[in-house]
Amino acid sequence: MTDDTNKKKILFVINTLGRAGAETAMMALLKKLLQGENAGKYDISVFVLTGQGEMISELPEEVHVLNRKYYNESVLSSAGRDILKKTCLRSLLRRCNIIRLFPYLVSNALSMRKTGFKADKLLWRVLSDGADRIDEHYDLAVAYLEGGSTYYTADHVNADKKAAFVHVDYVQAGYTRRLDRDCYGKIDQIFSVSDEVKDAFLKMYPEYASKADVFHNILDTGRIISMSEKGEGFTDGFNGMRIVTVGRLTSQKAFEVSIDAMKIIKDKNPGGVPVRWYVFGEGDQRSFLEECIRKYNLENDFILCGATDNPYPFIASADLYVHASRFEGKSIAIQEAQLLKKPIIASDCSGNREQIENGKDGILCDFNPDAIASSVLGLLYDETRKKEFGMAAFERISSVEDDTKKLMSLIME
Repeated sequence: MTDDTNKKKILFVINTLGRAGAETAMMALLKKLLQGENAGKYDISVFVLTGQGEMISELPEEVHVLNRKYYNESVLSSAGRDILKKTCLRSLLRRCNIIRLFPYLVSNALSMRKTGFKADKLLWRVLSDGADRIDEHYDLAVAYLEGGSTYYTADHVNADKKAAFVHVDYVQAGYTRRLDRDCYGKIDQIFSVSDEVKDAFLKMYPEYASKADVFHNILDTGRIISMSEKGEGFTDGFNGMRIVTVGRLTSQKAFEVSIDAMKIIKDKNPGGVPVRWYVFGEGDQRSFLEECIRKYNLENDFILCGATDNPYPFIASADLYVHASRFEGKSIAIQEAQLLKKPIIASDCSGNREQIENGKDGILCDFNPDAIASSVLGLLYDETRKKEFGMAAFERISSVEDDTKKLMSLIME
């Protein structure tokens, strides 16, 4: 047994622990660092900037949670949004932040006039500067998301080495140098989850090319396959073709475009095998999307199933997985569908095109309703092609490298 005094101390900071891709990937990375050949080597702590999220119960029991208060509510639920608003208000009132950050908030709000106001980007600085401080010293501190957790790790954590992860197309997501206040100058290593994400980041920060690298998302493959074999899965008695998508109901995912595509699919498939599209996820656009569904009378065709702890039986039994979004970093949901040997159709956008080779292990289509509908109708009934895509997708995801050593090398030097 390793003496605790000899263990390397590592802190992970993340914005929330809601059920989303980055959080799922972090869980798999933590498990990797605590088991197998790494067992007993690291003393790991986690600090959740917002102090909330429903995945807290899935943290390995060896991990120390440093939040003084924690709420299990998802930030995407109504109750969770109310909690988050109160947390933001407390953060704004602490340490005179309302006065100290006033110029920052005003100048950045004004700069958003052309690109659209993004309150979350402003509030990450408020939450970072208003969060509890951690007195411990760490061998390594890891900001596992861009925004608040990176600001907090750069400015308020005492560590020998610091790493930051970037999971999205940095420009598309709305980040700017003015918002960041050169936080990345205080970071030793910057990991992007794909080559495209790295390239997008370096367009804004070319001076950090020497410390930028790619770190592929880690999947807990055994857990995913095991969970896909548990639970009831679909119980609605539907006998047609099933399409599944997993994703938050947010502007980035643009499910209104998929709803439009479902209308086209239904109109072009009269008398054919019925098609039903299921979406697993929650978010602030639910009411808007429900109205879109009602407008086309698709209540029985496009189903918003809400969030679930185990989407895998539904993915496994689907005929097709569709992932049509405005932009991505590297989609965990696509990787999970590949692991479960599903044929995939995805929008041809940053992130997705790095995960799918068009015509070999899936289909990349233009991001519009006609292209999505045409791709679905062209593949849905082609059993041979679907099986070929599914097997090729599984082979692709099985060959992804494990980049854990890239992170740990920071404290092995």
